[in-house]
Amino acid sequence: MRLIDLWKQQLGGSTYPAKGRRDAEAIAYARRLQRDRKQMEHLTLPLTELPVAAFDLETTGFSPGKGDTILSIGAVTINRGKTEEFYSLIYSDKPPPAHITELTGITGEQLKEAPSAEHVLKDFLYFIEGRTLAAHHASHERRFMEKILWDLFRMKFNYRLLDTSYMAALLSPDKPLHTLEECCGHFNIPLAERHHALEDAKAAAELWKMCTEKFEEENCLSLKDVYTKLAQKRHGTLY
Repeated sequence: MRLIDLWKQQLGGSTYPAKGRRDAEAIAYARRLQRDRKQMEHLTLPLTELPVAAFDLETTGFSPGKGDTILSIGAVTINRGKTEEFYSLIYSDKPPPAHITELTGITGEQLKEAPSAEHVLKDFLYFIEGRTLAAHHASHERRFMEKILWDLFRMKFNYRLLDTSYMAALLSPDKPLHTLEECCGHFNIPLAERHHALEDAKAAAELWKMCTEKFEEENCLSLKDVYTKLAQKRHGTLY
């Protein structure tokens, strides 16, 4: 048995195929990046000064534990009004299911030309370094990020992640706001293209900015204040 195959067997395998050989340098870099990143104190920073990255994943399904994988990652950083963008497909030797291709426009041919998962995740971790994360219906993103980081690097997903759907619901308790379309429509945020990771990340970023502006109007000025509001809503003490 080749050394690389033995190593993969010891790790327990991965649902993300290597594009050629596993890249040990990328793996080591990603581990070091997470280990060395500074745990900035974000709870008491003014929301307008908080370094944030809104992100979105397109996936083959909803169950990473049953073999569903990430097809693409899109992200937008927000820092004092300035934004930067990140987007990449992730290599796969298997085409996505037909209904996923129809939904996202992502084809098997595109995935075969995409960078390896190790390289994409290394670049993504660098892009979001030192930031609080935001996503719409964030439990989906959390499950897949936990799985891919563990599969590839034996790393935990140790990032603060806020759900923009909860933030929108806090601001409009009498409105049935759940989907990204509903939230963006309520706050008059343009939604250019759905089920594209970067476009959905842009919409989530705009929703984040709109929510933080509304929170400030209510004298909710920091993440600590937002968490307090969430706790009050859960315990039925928010009026």
